[in-house]
Amino acid sequence: MLRSPAAALLRRLAPRITGCSGEAGSSTRRTLPPYISSSSFLARFSSTPTSSPPPSSVGARDDEAEDDKLPGSSGDSGARLSISVDRAGLYSPPEHSHEPSSDSDLVKHLKSIINFRSGPISIAEYMEEVLTNPQSGYYMNRDVFGESGDFITSPEVSQMFGELIGVWAMCLWEQMGQPEKVNLIELGPGRGTLLADLLRGSAKFVNFTKALNINLVECSPTLQKVQYNTLKCEDESVGDEKRTVSKLCGAPVYWHASLEQVPSGFPTIIVAHEFFDALPIHQFQKGSRGWCEKMVDLAGDSSRFRFVLSPQPTASLIFLSKRCQWASPEELEKVEQIEVCPKAMEISEQIADRISSDGGGALIIDYGKNGIVSDSLQAIRKHKFVHILDDPGSADLSAYVDFAAIKHSAKDASDDISVHGPMTQSQLLGSLGINFRVEALMQNCDEKQAESLRTGYWRLVGDGEAPFWEGPDDQTPIGMGSRYLAMAIVNKKHGSPVPFE
Repeated sequence: MLRSPAAALLRRLAPRITGCSGEAGSSTRRTLPPYISSSSFLARFSSTPTSSPPPSSVGARDDEAEDDKLPGSSGDSGARLSISVDRAGLYSPPEHSHEPSSDSDLVKHLKSIINFRSGPISIAEYMEEVLTNPQSGYYMNRDVFGESGDFITSPEVSQMFGELIGVWAMCLWEQMGQPEKVNLIELGPGRGTLLADLLRGSAKFVNFTKALNINLVECSPTLQKVQYNTLKCEDESVGDEKRTVSKLCGAPVYWHASLEQVPSGFPTIIVAHEFFDALPIHQFQKGSRGWCEKMVDLAGDSSRFRFVLSPQPTASLIFLSKRCQWASPEELEKVEQIEVCPKAMEISEQIADRISSDGGGALIIDYGKNGIVSDSLQAIRKHKFVHILDDPGSADLSAYVDFAAIKHSAKDASDDISVHGPMTQSQLLGSLGINFRVEALMQNCDEKQAESLRTGYWRLVGDGEAPFWEGPDDQTPIGMGSRYLAMAIVNKKHGSPVPFE
């Protein structure tokens, strides 16, 4: 039975499909079957080194130079001078090759960092460079989402996902007392699909959409342009100033490189879907010397990258110590590796601080665990898993989200917030009314759209392979209803958010 007020809001959503974006042709997500064996990650990636031309062969020999007759000499009777030079000890460098290197700019950059430091870099630094390097980072200069990209996210699967997140946001707005102004913030908006479906679905709720200031936290200039188009944005003049407005609801839209840059002072609703999984992580491995950080180094011939263990303690051990304080001795006994994400801890604290001071709440949806994450780092290129160190910058890197660490970080930051969940994505969407929504949409669509709705529905809330699928085996829809988790952080004065009561 669907609960009020979510039920009341759901009934007013438009009973039609808006481009039903299910993509049945690809089933790969950013998720992995839990815990791929560590050997697949630690195995060295091999590549053929570029060979240099052989060095020139300058042997040790004596060169003799004979002068002509000295001044004043005449005929064979004149004195002759003989000079001998021994070149055996001179350095003979190999011939310089002017052939272009096969390394990408990002690979050259990573190698230069390692060479400059005369030692390895952390996996966190490797991830940060690979994903967000301003010139060559994976996210910075391309659209990586959808069937033509490298992976598909829930908003790209079906419009229902964004619509139901909109139901959650409107319910929270009502619990907040329907403030006249509210900051709606999305962290890592991708193409902007989730927010576009949220705004379309809430179009009938004029007081809600009129209250919105939309803030997108996005560091990629390319994706900012995609989001601008997805949200039907236009630039308009207001007095002497210009602002960007979404024609989907008339709300102003702003872009920021970080959450800290978003102006405070208004009640806040934050949505973070598949944002935390791309934040840089540190990996630690238990050994005879205790916990050692796993690092990225160059192989002996400098032609490829490899994983190594740090020979000495690293500064990031402080974050490992903090994470271990939140775990039980029994939990720590079971793991040989631990992943820690300091950036996730920091952002969780920022969210808690903002909600504490301004009011509001945050909804975090991602794949992960409600406990210590051991060895989950993965790379995806063109919907297939590849080696993490293979051609940096050409594949997405992500890791399981440690929801327990997010919870502890938020609670430690403020006593004025409460943390709810996590619950599975299937539970979240089911409680928000996805079953009723899919039935309403099925009544107003053709056969092709109905098939897309069925596969989209399964992907969002199902578990494993879809039992109804009759198409090609390699295109079987895979449900992510239990792999994705949802957690809410809210100001205590608003009570428990839907549907975490």
